[in-house]
Amino acid sequence: MRDYPKPPFKTAQQPRPGSSDAMDPVPDYGEATYKGSGRLADKVAVITGADSGIGRAVALAFAREGADVLVAYLDEEEDAAETRRLVEDAGRRCELFAGDISHRETCRELVRRAVDAFGRIDVLVNNAARQMSYDSIDEIPDEEWEATFATNISAMFYIVKDAVPHMAPGSSIINTASINADTPSPQLLAYATTKGAIQNFTGGLAQLLAEKQIRANAVAPGPVWTPLIPSTMPAEKVENFGSQVPFGRPAQPAELAGAYVLLASDDASYISGATIAVTGGKPII
Repeated sequence: MRDYPKPPFKTAQQPRPGSSDAMDPVPDYGEATYKGSGRLADKVAVITGADSGIGRAVALAFAREGADVLVAYLDEEEDAAETRRLVEDAGRRCELFAGDISHRETCRELVRRAVDAFGRIDVLVNNAARQMSYDSIDEIPDEEWEATFATNISAMFYIVKDAVPHMAPGSSIINTASINADTPSPQLLAYATTKGAIQNFTGGLAQLLAEKQIRANAVAPGPVWTPLIPSTMPAEKVENFGSQVPFGRPAQPAELAGAYVLLASDDASYISGATIAVTGGKPII
């Protein structure tokens, strides 16, 4: 077991959406540790928010398990290029798609690009998210509330709706929820509310898609050391990030990848409508 860093952290705050290379410590995406075993051989995966954070770790793991990957991201070109390098170094194809999925047409174009490139979608990972921290409800701009919902839950619905016609029986949809769906942080009111919606969306979706034999599940991370943290939280929160869970530290993105690989693989053929909690010992019941 690796000895991962614990708070306090001294990383500098960044403009949203943040960059991996500017973080201290730099997140661990599994570059030196993840070893694949062919569990996703020749599958095609679409992953949103895959330029950095959880999405990059999942893209790396999927590629090392044998999948080709479309990496969707907002506009972080350098981070996306690094994810592409990791996928291609694993011997798999990687397509990049930049765009703001809070817009309906971008979601449609994302799916179109994946199908044009690969011909189908076997695994869809809805991972992109927007969050900002506010101390009181009157500080939350209406525009921020609406943009958070557009990115975190409306885009998920649109992408799933467009992707399902290109998914065969046995395909898998994995949505990134959060521990905030169970124990919401008041400072992350908009974000936490969307994460609760994602959990309910996933449960209903699993039932709707059962007749098509397409599985839908969620992963609920606890605190994870990603660029979203120093770019959306105040300095004192960043310094002590992750100290509130029993493990006393945030997860590194690499520690999330295994849950996504399981749900994407045929090993999870009878798992649908489930949420896997990856929370450093904080229970979700």
